[in-house]
Amino acid sequence: MSSAPSWDYIAKLVCIGDSGCGKSSLTIRLCEGRFVTHHDVTIGVEFGSRIVPVGPPYSTSSNSPIRPSTPSAENGNATSGGLPPPPTIPKITPATESDPEQKHMKLSLWDTAGQETYKSVTRSYFRGASGALLVFDLTRKSTFTHVTDWLNDLRQIAEPDIVVVLVGNKADLAESAPDGNNKREVTRAEAEEWARRNGVLEYVETSAKSGEGVEKAFMRVADRIFNNIQAGKYDLNDRRSGVKGNTAGGAGSGASKPVRLTNAANKSSGGCC
Repeated sequence: MSSAPSWDYIAKLVCIGDSGCGKSSLTIRLCEGRFVTHHDVTIGVEFGSRIVPVGPPYSTSSNSPIRPSTPSAENGNATSGGLPPPPTIPKITPATESDPEQKHMKLSLWDTAGQETYKSVTRSYFRGASGALLVFDLTRKSTFTHVTDWLNDLRQIAEPDIVVVLVGNKADLAESAPDGNNKREVTRAEAEEWARRNGVLEYVETSAKSGEGVEKAFMRVADRIFNNIQAGKYDLNDRRSGVKGNTAGGAGSGASKPVRLTNAANKSSGGCC
């Protein structure tokens, strides 16, 4: 078994939005390739990481996710018939020797609490973030209404060039069912218009349960951050920029494994955050 690739850059990403939108489930899905049916309410922040390819030749060789997702099992276990193992980065062979060497970015994911009680605490974690996933629940209109407040808070504290993607989660519940039971309360057109009006990079619909759109959402942020790196928009030696470059013998020189999420503070029992 080959080890995971080293990283060339590390970027801090924050997942923000109301409680119960599935932010923790999205992060676990990306980092560990599994779905958690029930998750304790996040208090403060939880952490995870994932190394992804950025730039060519990967970006020009495939438009598909890093690994296709399969339907989830009811129990959420990664066993036969259940979820796939954590996604892996494909091995890419350059067509010619002149092709650029594949670059990799380690996404340091900060999953923040969405409850109003902890908002004054979680706002401090916005500092130094280079990217953000602004998450709402497609089946709860109120969570979409609140994304404007979350975006305003983010832009007051984070760096001006922070890359933001709007994410409508729980797409599996928003799809039309045979019995006509469609729980969608926010249309795609409505969300896309909000993203355009507020200068957000893109709108992506996801399902942490099935894996639909999850890698796309995170990769859109990673790709734009990489483009900003190429354009010289970050000082890679300044931790406040939210992006750090790898140095010889640094943390990125060895293999890295997905990190199981750990809470920065004690948890209390509750619904998925």
